[in-house]
Amino acid sequence: MHFDDRLATVLRLRATGERAAKTQFRQLIDLLGERPQAGDRALKAAAYLRLIALGEMIPAKTRAAIVGEAGWRFRNPELVKWFGEAHPHVAAAALYRAQLRGAEWAELIPKLPIRARGFLRHRRDLPREAVEVLDRLGVSDRALPEPEPLELMEELAPPQEDAAPAPVAAAPEEPATRSAPGKEDVRSLVARIEAARRAARGEQASEDPRLPMGDEPAKPQGELDYFLFGTDAEGRVDWAEDAIAPMVVGIDLTTLGSTAVTQAISRRQPLSNTRLTLRGARRIEGEWIVDATPRFSRSEGHFIGYVGRFRRVVADVVDRREAEADRLRQLLHELRTPVNAMQGYAEIIQQQMIGPVPHEYRSIAATIAGDSAHILAGFDELDRLAKLEAGVLDLEPGQCDFAAIARRQVSQLQTVLSPRVARFDASLGDARAPFALEQGEAEMLAWRLLATLAGATGAGEAIRLDLDTEGDQIEFSSTLPATLREAEDIFSVETRTTTGALSAGIFGAGFSLRLARAEARAAGGELLRDGDRLVLSLPLLTGAEAHPLPESAAG
Repeated sequence: MHFDDRLATVLRLRATGERAAKTQFRQLIDLLGERPQAGDRALKAAAYLRLIALGEMIPAKTRAAIVGEAGWRFRNPELVKWFGEAHPHVAAAALYRAQLRGAEWAELIPKLPIRARGFLRHRRDLPREAVEVLDRLGVSDRALPEPEPLELMEELAPPQEDAAPAPVAAAPEEPATRSAPGKEDVRSLVARIEAARRAARGEQASEDPRLPMGDEPAKPQGELDYFLFGTDAEGRVDWAEDAIAPMVVGIDLTTLGSTAVTQAISRRQPLSNTRLTLRGARRIEGEWIVDATPRFSRSEGHFIGYVGRFRRVVADVVDRREAEADRLRQLLHELRTPVNAMQGYAEIIQQQMIGPVPHEYRSIAATIAGDSAHILAGFDELDRLAKLEAGVLDLEPGQCDFAAIARRQVSQLQTVLSPRVARFDASLGDARAPFALEQGEAEMLAWRLLATLAGATGAGEAIRLDLDTEGDQIEFSSTLPATLREAEDIFSVETRTTTGALSAGIFGAGFSLRLARAEARAAGGELLRDGDRLVLSLPLLTGAEAHPLPESAAG
């Protein structure tokens, strides 16, 4: 129980800043890195949950630096597996420090992500059992094998005007007759080829070797014409040049919508002039041409993936607005994963699904689960705004009575405003305001607007509300609370409610109003500021369009 006592002591402390977070991160991985032993499973689960929370406070590079510090010896397969699924920099550092037995490696390696298995291949001190498993799984070195890379690079390189390379100026003492490439050191051979090409163009030789892919003028960071890559046997990118790797590693070529790629991978055929579309970071977004050659293991001849090059299509026009929305949606997808994991761990602990848990830890877990749900709700709002502003989301059509919805919600909010001696002075009348939108969508729009106004209303304030259905428009207007009236742009103000009964959302009043405006525009209306008033305009259904509503929709 000595292990559990120390772990419980660390978990009792709260990390209030990055410095404290880093200290607690070190303490936890030190304790969890010991050999597996008996103890409180719920306490260990709480420790991993805390590591996830600390990871949100500590940048990935800092975490990688901590894990890579000399002295760590991670002997717990459970912790090593957890690290293997972390950020690539952190995973690489942890797998370099892991010290497991041969049988433990043999059991763990098949459970690791493919990317993490590739990190292990760089180690030269693994037990025999681990090496055998890596060989059986077809995991090969990240370095290009010898001599195939040179042959491949020569095939992919653009044609050179020089029929033959000039003699190597940097090494005149070498004999004219050279040994076969397969018997030479690959790195020195690449350096000599590069030196020869530079000498032929009259350029000064560089000490840094480069692959013979053809030399072009350096491009600004925003302009990327081509990049080298490698894949695993399933067609998922598991290696790329350092500058581009974070943007493309993990992309599955078979999911990019090209039948030719899927068929070629299944048949182990080369990819030649294959057109694909990449989505993601701005530097890689757009149309590309892929040339790649299949690779096979030397020992048993198993197919282990592709190595090749992406080159950008010259005429590439991208809808920037939709691209920005796509990037945001992709980012939200990545962010939801760790938050869902945090919520899941918290609920397991809070509900005692793996055994009894002290009330203190159940309380902490319940708080984390609630915070996670709040964060996920914010992600949903961000995703909704991105889709609405990009025009890729349509609101559900239908029919409702907006006047009845507004009257009902104002009545509900009055009970919340009363303790603050604040109120809505509503002049909504008894008339109907038929509106071509599904009941739930209209209620969401009205509540987002009214709840934001109520949350920003100060003690003793009175907000005037008016509803006008004259003509062909529903005009719903309100005076602005003092906190919003002073803002230059109410759609970007960061004002947040000070009461727990009402919330403008995780991103504040400005974001909520911007989302309400996007919803109004998607419904054919508009939300704008007119002096000290906020005006919502919606198209009014008139005549034959406005058929009688059921009692539930009419309020």
